[in-house]
Amino acid sequence: MVRCGDGGTGGKGKKLLEGTPTRSMTHNTSPDWINPACSRFKYQKSHAFSEVKSSGVAEKYVRVVQDMYERSRTVVRCAVGQTEEFKVEVGLHQGSALSPFLFAIVMDQLSEEVRQESPWTMMFADDIVICSESREQVEENLERWRFALERRGMKVSGSKTEYMCVNEREGSGTVRLQGEEVKKVQEFKYLGSTVQSNGECGKEVKKRVQAGWNGWRKVWGVLCDMKISARIKGKVYRTVVRAAMLYGLETVSLRKRQESELEVAELKMLREARLRWFGHVQRRESEYIGRRMLDMELPGRRQRGRPKRRLP
Repeated sequence: MVRCGDGGTGGKGKKLLEGTPTRSMTHNTSPDWINPACSRFKYQKSHAFSEVKSSGVAEKYVRVVQDMYERSRTVVRCAVGQTEEFKVEVGLHQGSALSPFLFAIVMDQLSEEVRQESPWTMMFADDIVICSESREQVEENLERWRFALERRGMKVSGSKTEYMCVNEREGSGTVRLQGEEVKKVQEFKYLGSTVQSNGECGKEVKKRVQAGWNGWRKVWGVLCDMKISARIKGKVYRTVVRAAMLYGLETVSLRKRQESELEVAELKMLREARLRWFGHVQRRESEYIGRRMLDMELPGRRQRGRPKRRLP
C-alpha cells in the first residue's frame, strides 16, 4: 500500500489549496502492497478552480464558489474556548462542507491520466488504491503517479512511503521510488481496517473487540438502567456496540476461533449488564418483590433433570 506524502508547490506567497491525506495501495503477485503516505496536499487555488471548470461545472457556479473562498475568515476551537477570528491566507476554509467535495473533484481530474480500471486503481474519497502484479509494475505505477502529481505542484514523500508483500516469494526484491528503497511493513491500516501480509485477520478482530468494549463503556449507563425498556436497550446495543464490533468484517472470512472471540466479548457484556441489575436488586429492602423472588422456594418436590438456574 502506498501513501503519497507532503506536497508543496514551492514559490513564496502563493495561495495554496490544502487537501486531506491520500493513500494508495499496491498489490503484487509476489504481491507488494504499497502504502504511499500522502499526507497533506497543497495546491494553487487558481489551478484548483481550473480543474473544477474542466470537470464540467458551469462557469457561474465556479465564480460563486471561488468568491466564497476569497477573504474567508475562521476561528479555531480548543480546550479553553475559541481563538480570535483570523483570515485564511493558505488553503481552503477549514470546516467548510464544500472543501472535501472540491478536493475530490481536483483529485479526480489530477488522476485521470494515470487511473486504471478497478481493481487495479480504486479511489474512495481521498484514499487511492493501486494494485500491481509484479515489483516492476509497482515501481512503474508509483513513478507515473509521482510524475502526475508533481506536474501539478504536489510532491510524494519518500520518507512516508511503505509497501507490504502478500504471499511473498523468495528473491522478490525491494521496491524503489526515485532510487530510494521504500520501507517494507508487515501490516498497515487502510480505511479503518488492519491488513496483514499473511492474509490473516486476527489483529483486526482484536481491534474490533476493543472498539466494541469502548462503545459499551460509553453507553453502559443506558444499558444498565432499569427504567429503560429492553427494546430501547437492544436498539442502543445494536447501534453503538455491535456495529463497532462488526465494522469492516462483513466481507472477512473468519475462522471459528475468531468467531468465538466476538461471541465471548458479547456474552461478557451481557453478563456484566445482568450482574449490575443483580446488584441493584440486592441493595433493595427485604420486602421488595425482586428480593422476595430470589429467595422464594416453590412447594413440592423438584423433578429430575437440570438444577435450578442461578445468577452467577
